[in-house]
Amino acid sequence: MTLKDAARAVRKNAHAPYSNFLVGAAIRTTAGNVYVGCNVENVAYPEGTCAEAGAIAAMVAAGERELAEVYVVADSAEPVPPCGGCRQKLKEFGAGDVKVTMGTIDGVEQKTTIGDLLPGAFDAGHMARS
Repeated sequence: MTLKDAARAVRKNAHAPYSNFLVGAAIRTTAGNVYVGCNVENVAYPEGTCAEAGAIAAMVAAGERELAEVYVVADSAEPVPPCGGCRQKLKEFGAGDVKVTMGTIDGVEQKTTIGDLLPGAFDAGHMARS
């Protein structure tokens, strides 16, 4: 199954009773495994948790730590980029050159990289004292 197919399939499981905006994400690790996530909203946190964060949580729960590729899909006119928090999470587990594809259910795609999504990202090097 392709990342696109996996993201499209999990998107249908999203829980978005407030926004009705369903998002699916699929990630491939450097080991070749695929993990998926979808957005989940609730009354206390109506903006919910993001699809990318869910996929990353599944990856970490399985004992993996390195992203190789990301695909995100939503029902929108234009591809939707990951939110700021998810961009940082992607950076935590993927190199700057890791490919990120954002797609719509109508087939429009935009390709970028983690580095282009989050230039000047904070990392552990910023905490070092000379």
